[in-house]
Amino acid sequence: MSRDQQDALSRTALGVFRVNGRLLALSEKLAEPAGLTAAWWQVLGAVLPEPLPVAGIARAMGITRQSVQRIADLLVAQGLAAYAPNPAHRRAKLLTPTPADACAARARTVMAPSS
Repeated sequence: MSRDQQDALSRTALGVFRVNGRLLALSEKLAEPAGLTAAWWQVLGAVLPEPLPVAGIARAMGITRQSVQRIADLLVAQGLAAYAPNPAHRRAKLLTPTPADACAARARTVMAPSS
């Protein structure tokens, strides 16, 4: 790769990092009224369509299983999600939003496109 190509790649990467930072800040602002953090919102959003194992959420989000596990455990401790048996894998439980509270509705409200 030439020096010019390296410089162009570096400028592009720095621009992407800046956009990512802005998206993360915006996500925090969007999630806050629903009583969620951006990370909680992201994990809950992954399981709204269907329950998923922690490893599946991590793969879909492109982050480590351990990071998702930590957030999933916090969501369960807060009563916003629960672990359910996974018929496909005895040890890898499924994370699902709790139906008893308004958590799923709150997350859907944050994620709903404005009209």
